[in-house]
Amino acid sequence: MSRLVLLSGWGIDARIWQPLAPYWPQDIGVSAPDWPGYGSQEALEDPGDLAALAEAMTLPADALWVGWSLGALLAAQLAARLSSPRGLVMIGMGPSFCRPGGITPQELQGFQTAFARRPHATWRHFLRWQSSGEPDPREAQRRLKELLGDRPTAEHATLAWGLEALADLSVPDALPCPCWRIAGNDDPLISPQDRQSADIQIPRAGHCSQLSQPEYLASRLAALAQEVAS
Repeated sequence: MSRLVLLSGWGIDARIWQPLAPYWPQDIGVSAPDWPGYGSQEALEDPGDLAALAEAMTLPADALWVGWSLGALLAAQLAARLSSPRGLVMIGMGPSFCRPGGITPQELQGFQTAFARRPHATWRHFLRWQSSGEPDPREAQRRLKELLGDRPTAEHATLAWGLEALADLSVPDALPCPCWRIAGNDDPLISPQDRQSADIQIPRAGHCSQLSQPEYLASRLAALAQEVAS
């Protein structure tokens, strides 16, 4: 059986993958573990300890790992620390988060400052920001609230480090496995260059293609999982 491991991004737990559930083929095994500090998972003493993160996650090697947004950067780091997966898919992420033509370091620094002052309001702003590229942003925001509720499940320290990771981490130059990038054609959080150079471009989607194009995304991920399994 082909296997997929789905890894969520900043401020959002594994429930973001629920819209894809009706569209998985029967011969695909899918798991969506939460990162430490999210959902019911215990937070790391030091959220920035990547060795401890790798030990806590213990992701299976006989699977295709799928990281979305910050989850893509973290999955790329873990691929070099754990037994390498059959492949890595990065959704909504270029070689790094801050890129020319996309999010600037100054914008991210301003967001970090806002989060330190008003964490809950800043988290809500981020949900609106990342859903702004969907065909119906209001519907995407409503769906996010329906899935996630009014507050993030992650602790403040975990969220604060996640913003540091977005500023500091990048995808290693040499990954130990095949890698594909997927991008929504209207993703507001990545640069036009990174959208256009993605291996798979999702039409009529922004950063949250799980909400706007779940069937399309599920079919592409299932096809990649079957490809690496064979």
